Amino acid sequence: MTVPDFQAFMRPMLEQISSGEPQKIAELYRRLAEFFALTPQDTEELLPSGKQAKYHNRILWAKFHLDRAGVLTTPSRGVVQITPLGREFLSRYPEHIGMRELQTIPAYAEFTRRSRSPAQSPAPAAPPQAECSASVPPAEQIDALYAELTANLAEELLAQVKELSPAQFERLVVEVLVAMGYGGSVRDAGQALGRSGDNGIDGLIKQDPLGLDRIYLQAKRWKNTVHSPEIRTFSGSLTYHKATKGVFITTSGFSDGAKATAGQIGNIILLDGETLAHLMIEYGVGVLTRETYQIRRLDADYFEEL
Repeated sequence: MTVPDFQAFMRPMLEQISSGEPQKIAELYRRLAEFFALTPQDTEELLPSGKQAKYHNRILWAKFHLDRAGVLTTPSRGVVQITPLGREFLSRYPEHIGMRELQTIPAYAEFTRRSRSPAQSPAPAAPPQAECSASVPPAEQIDALYAELTANLAEELLAQVKELSPAQFERLVVEVLVAMGYGGSVRDAGQALGRSGDNGIDGLIKQDPLGLDRIYLQAKRWKNTVHSPEIRTFSGSLTYHKATKGVFITTSGFSDGAKATAGQIGNIILLDGETLAHLMIEYGVGVLTRETYQIRRLDADYFEEL
């Protein structure tokens, strides 16, 4: 089942704490998962940033809005408790509680008005096509937009890579490998790799700075999909070059058969054009940082230690 949007958690959360006793957020995670019949796979799905579970993020965002509305309170860290207004709200809205219902509370309406005020938000308004649903927490909106920007950049990078000359492609592969920590220096890696004569390069590179283990690499600037025979030939080259591991890079892609063959062999990593482009982004090869935004959160420990 798909994790519900954060507004769907609001009324069930209030119901779970309706006894009036303080409840731990960690316990609410478990009980709300049971309420929505979510599987471990559902609750463990990560945000695009990979830093937080989407399930936890949406519950915490629901808690944030309920707290702002005054229908629950946080008596201590990681603990929530319903307020008299929260009990009244449960009676007033027996079916659903969301941001529209919370807007009937003057304090919450004022909070959302201030949040939208240009004086409180100096950033320019998003264009219409970039507007995000109110049912998605801002952190998820940012993650989703970041993922979209990254995907678009990867497409641009791959298009550029496919237009490189063999010499330029060789330098690019060397710089990506060195940025990832392989091959020693750019000079060492460049000397270890040579052009293969088929719009590609091959050679042995160091897996570690001391060269205790070596990796056989082939990188092909090909347009056609790589199939199983090429992977089997590559596997034979590992033995010939006395390498324990191999990396096969292509600007195109791999067939299902090629992927299955590499999986059966076990010591070969396949990197297609899309993966190469994302590695370039991750390790800062051929890209520039345009903007940096710092997203801050409350440091509860700071206030507890004052």
